[in-house]
Amino acid sequence: MKALVYGGPGLKALEERPKPEIQAPGDAVVRITRTTICGTDLHILKGDVPTCAPGRILGHEGVGVIEAVGAGVTAFRPGDRVLISCISSCGKCEYCRLSMYSHCTTGGWILGNQIDGTQAEYVRTPHADTSLYPIPAGADEEALVMLSDILPTGFECGVLNGKVAPGSSVAIVGSGPIGLAALLTAQFYTPARIIMVDLDPHRLAVARRFGASDVVNSKNGDAAKQVMALTDGRGVDTAIEAVGIPATFELCEDIIAPGGTIANVGVHGTKVDLHLEKLWSHNITITTGLVDTLSIPMLLKTVQSKGIDAARLITHRFKLDDILQAYETFSQASDTQALKVIIEA
Repeated sequence: MKALVYGGPGLKALEERPKPEIQAPGDAVVRITRTTICGTDLHILKGDVPTCAPGRILGHEGVGVIEAVGAGVTAFRPGDRVLISCISSCGKCEYCRLSMYSHCTTGGWILGNQIDGTQAEYVRTPHADTSLYPIPAGADEEALVMLSDILPTGFECGVLNGKVAPGSSVAIVGSGPIGLAALLTAQFYTPARIIMVDLDPHRLAVARRFGASDVVNSKNGDAAKQVMALTDGRGVDTAIEAVGIPATFELCEDIIAPGGTIANVGVHGTKVDLHLEKLWSHNITITTGLVDTLSIPMLLKTVQSKGIDAARLITHRFKLDDILQAYETFSQASDTQALKVIIEA
């Protein structure tokens, strides 16, 4: 089968690989119909994720059709159309019982990280009964790819961890796909103000269309000053970091109001300074974490009822044979105006 293989920092190639086989009773082999590229994949290619070894097939998002199941799988059978969660969960270990599926002792974020992932014609998914979701008849498969990771991540790690509430003020630092996913799902809670911060005028314009009340271009280095002006010098109740670099996290520290919450979503490959000399007395909460994908069932219903239009995040489409071009397009988003790309296997 064809697969996109990580060759080490800065290296990737479309290669021929053996089709995966059932290895454990809870496994399923899924024929991928659509997948995508995540910002985390770019972090892997930068060398920011040391758990991902060279030779790994990348990708942790996608939809497809079950090809085979292990003897222990009871919820699915060959031919079923499924949504693949980016998190594999056994449902039984200590962390899964705490609903921290991202820390499952035999799962978590392993697809495209510690085991081969979804940017291929086929993928083996462990713990199929608790890590796959049936696709409703008539559902838009492209839109559902957004539910594998990006929408649950923006919602759980940004909106829920950030304690977004009715009437509150929110700043989302980074208007890329994850930031926009947080923007879309933050509106579930009707905050009074959602401020989007980014360097890219096009992405800020998209954020406006997606429901942002205000946008701040941080190109001139005065983003904190602009946000404080918009909030009458108070700062925001929730600051969501959706990039993963020191400058954006430090901006969140600069704009958070007393009693507020900084919700980190971005993948950080280098150290960030925590300015406790300014924040020690401010009653600040800082949250970190991987997505647990607890919200996939709710988001699936919301997308199906048209309460949220996940397909709005999709800007480009490619065939698997053209995945290297897809990576180039996705990684050069400031030039290509890419948000999420769909790759059809």
